[in-house]
Amino acid sequence: MSIYLGLDSSTQSLSALVIDFEARKILADLSISFGERLPQYGCPKGVLPHEDPAVAHSDPLLWLAALDLLLAELKARGIEPGRIEAVAGSGQQHGSVYLNDRARDVLASLKPRRHLADQLKPALSRSTSPIWMDFSTGRQCAEITEALGGAGRVAELTGSSCFERFTGPQIRKFWQTEPARYEKTARIHLVSSFMASVLAGRHAPIDFGDGAGMNLMDLRARNWSAAALKATAPGLKARLPRLASSDTIVGRISPYFVHRYGFSPRARIAAWSGDNPCSLIGVGLISAGKVCISLGTSDTYFGFMAKPHVSTKGEGHVFGSPTGDFMSLICFLNGSLARERVRDQYGLSWAQFSQVLRETKPGNGGAVLLPYFAPEITPNVPSPQVRRYGLDASDVKRNVRAVIEAQMASMALHARWMGVKTRTVYATGGASANREILQVMANLHDAEVYQFPVGKSAALGAALRAAHASLKADGKARPWKEIVAGFAEPVAESRVRPDPAAVRTYRGFLKLYEACEAHALRGGEDPAGARERYRRTSG
Repeated sequence: MSIYLGLDSSTQSLSALVIDFEARKILADLSISFGERLPQYGCPKGVLPHEDPAVAHSDPLLWLAALDLLLAELKARGIEPGRIEAVAGSGQQHGSVYLNDRARDVLASLKPRRHLADQLKPALSRSTSPIWMDFSTGRQCAEITEALGGAGRVAELTGSSCFERFTGPQIRKFWQTEPARYEKTARIHLVSSFMASVLAGRHAPIDFGDGAGMNLMDLRARNWSAAALKATAPGLKARLPRLASSDTIVGRISPYFVHRYGFSPRARIAAWSGDNPCSLIGVGLISAGKVCISLGTSDTYFGFMAKPHVSTKGEGHVFGSPTGDFMSLICFLNGSLARERVRDQYGLSWAQFSQVLRETKPGNGGAVLLPYFAPEITPNVPSPQVRRYGLDASDVKRNVRAVIEAQMASMALHARWMGVKTRTVYATGGASANREILQVMANLHDAEVYQFPVGKSAALGAALRAAHASLKADGKARPWKEIVAGFAEPVAESRVRPDPAAVRTYRGFLKLYEACEAHALRGGEDPAGARERYRRTSG
């Protein structure tokens, strides 16, 4: 029996999945909620309170305390750690951990009778870790962008324009505001490589997937970019781990885990990656033409890319994929927020919301809503604004259809830079249970849509990566299609097919939506003419 462990160190919890690879079964599924189980760290939702709302840090010792709790609980549930052949993991992207020159010796000599957090505390050169929710580095982003020749150049080089939550700008801020602590920092890890280092008892590399979320890596060369490093902070290269492929075996598991929890000393530690690359594997996106749309608090659109097509307009990101290829990702902040605002505004239940979608026609008669109830990431809308074209705020039915058509049209419009024709969409998240929303999705993307029963896609992706890396190390490499088969599968009977007539309608509607967005956000031509042309041609 081949058993593998996948861990996911996310914002609010640490999760684990244990899989029987050959039998295609999940043997264990558990999580440690930081707020519930470790309240003494003062991170009720994984984030330390701060007077500045732009600052979002966490306590890295919290993640270690959670690891001790989780492994003890795993053993208590009857899973025998000694049977686990390999461990891999997923870490919340962009978060960083700062270690001093004692870290190497501490990692190599962990004492099984003491908790991890107590032992690693003296190895920290910075007591907190900025995470992906931090947006306090606008000045640093501007400085790096200028040094590298503009936002388009940064995107072409690193895969993304310079973003406040990315690790490079965070490191620059640390160097500028706490230069003495920066000087005492010997190693800067991502959450992923930090957790892998603890498990392996040695400094682990950063994999290409997570490294691409730093604004520091040359995306195509898969090396640290000398220009980006220079633009960020002095002496940075010496402080960063090496970059490595996702299937790298870091080493055998640290004796700490052998003696404390009963792991086999032969258990391998595979390089960890970011949560987004791991989720890519966890939903089986290993070939072109398939994307996943997660309809959650924010809506996320991500998929496989064979070659790195980069948005120079800052519409999304390109990371490395664990398959050795690439992945695209676009985040739309106004996801369930906008849907719920429209639902609540008209006092509807979700069942009534769905009924309205069934009763109204594709294209909405040319009525368009731009539902930026909160600042938007894609497209860039710095402050909330809601705009209606040919649409009265009192018209319940047309506003309901308008918010869904706007969200799906925005995804289709702002995913064009990927240069890939989408044939299949896997829909996840809470709103994916609404088949009427999925029908709009299928029609606007002209693609078949399947519901995907994702529970812990990042942890599952990590477990599958552990299997892939370990099998390869044994000379028994298997193609990714075989790795994900039986685990990362959509619900076959959930298929929603695009309606040909609606697909034709939406081709014209997408042009109208683009004209409305250009008018609202970029001072473009009044879309009244575009609305009239659409209404004439759509019947």
